[in-house]
Amino acid sequence: MEKLFAKDLSLHQAFDFGTVTLSEDDIINYAKLNDPLEFHTNKEIAEQSIFKGLVSSGTHIFSRFYTSVWVPALGHTVICGLEINSWKFLKPIYADMPVHCKVMVKHLSRNEEKHHVVITWNFEFFNKKKEMVQTADITVMHKL
Repeated sequence: MEKLFAKDLSLHQAFDFGTVTLSEDDIINYAKLNDPLEFHTNKEIAEQSIFKGLVSSGTHIFSRFYTSVWVPALGHTVICGLEINSWKFLKPIYADMPVHCKVMVKHLSRNEEKHHVVITWNFEFFNKKKEMVQTADITVMHKL
């Protein structure tokens, strides 16, 4: 995705961030650093859990798309993050499961005088059955 500029964005504008598949190693390595619960880091224990298999940390899929797509496209416009709301983990994300990400401008408030815009970004993640597995709203102040 090419670089985007906050001044060009509009309310309800949508973006397709593509699909990512996390491997077992991706899940374990991320969890060891960020969420070292055994059902994220130990395949045998994960198989005995309610998930019946290794699952990614709740923050993992968001972090992957945020760092690989959102930041390269919009990071140059960021003044600061303001909040994360309504982060819902609806279904588990397993190793080798394709996850598709769609992002929409949910709220947009321009302040021309201060040369910034506050945007609430809605991230939605879907499995291959098109079931939503996760959603989150992040609010960020961007340079105009």
